[in-house]
Amino acid sequence: MRRWVLKPGRSGTDALALEQAPIPEPGPGQVRIAMKAASLNYRDLIIANGGYGQSVAADTVAVSDGAGVIDALGEGVATWTVGDRVAGLYFGGWVDGPPKPGMGFGLGSPGEDGVLAEYVVLDADRVARIPRSLDFVQASTLPCAALTAWSALTAEHPVRAGHRVLVLGTGGVSTFALVLARSLGAEVIATTSRESKVSRLRDLGAAEVINYRSTQNWGEVTFSRTGGVNKVINAAGGDAMTQSIMAVGHGGEIAVMGLFSAGDAAPPLPVLMAKGASIRGTSVGSASAFASLVDFIDAKGLVPPVHRRFAFDDARQAYEAQAAPDLFGKIVIEVAP
Repeated sequence: MRRWVLKPGRSGTDALALEQAPIPEPGPGQVRIAMKAASLNYRDLIIANGGYGQSVAADTVAVSDGAGVIDALGEGVATWTVGDRVAGLYFGGWVDGPPKPGMGFGLGSPGEDGVLAEYVVLDADRVARIPRSLDFVQASTLPCAALTAWSALTAEHPVRAGHRVLVLGTGGVSTFALVLARSLGAEVIATTSRESKVSRLRDLGAAEVINYRSTQNWGEVTFSRTGGVNKVINAAGGDAMTQSIMAVGHGGEIAVMGLFSAGDAAPPLPVLMAKGASIRGTSVGSASAFASLVDFIDAKGLVPPVHRRFAFDDARQAYEAQAAPDLFGKIVIEVAP
């Protein structure tokens, strides 16, 4: 089989190598998946560049998110059958509730092979059913970005019909948050730095779009127009925290999952305190949350926002597209069209 691995001592797309390897056999309690598609997240770029304070120490199959068909079962597996359509879960051992200690950085990170291969073996409880309404390309986008957006919207202070949600940017998490929040009945305000994306955000359902380059006090503007939003989906990071605090309403929440910046300015905590608002870190989600997301997608007939598709041989170009400023939604690599 073919697989893309991250090589130690290299960075960026130079770290990616296409190799031949034996088809793996599932052991007891495991399943083998014939992969159909894999999708990229910004974290895949970070890992390729040795981020999170560590680099791969050995050849590591890249990418966390993918979908395919179970084609072999290990001894003792009774929860799945050959032919089941599944995706790998980003974290192992997280069934429900808050994050567990020592979960690491997910599939395709140092010490844990990912899914950018023609065949992947995972523990039987590390896979989950994908929506019946989606094809494999669409379903491959769910394990990290969609689940992160879903957890941000529903895990604490859940968004309800009539709420207002502010979504920052146009990457995978943000576009999923826009689609999901609209389906939950919320009004969504979105930000972007590119005027070319305004109409696309409106097409996804944004009631208002603010250019955060030309309107640097976008959080204050949002508050003045809305009286404060119930939820801020901060997929940008620390540099956006001050304006996120300015935008959030009384008793609202800022869900943070952005890895783009750590921020170097002290946030206006007195404003946060006066509003009785909260900041919550969001780290993907549990297996139970993924199952509820799948049911919601099927019930609502939602379609993930896929930006571009690439052939398996073109994985390096896919990584470059993930880093490009015109990104709007998800980048998908078709493993087996």
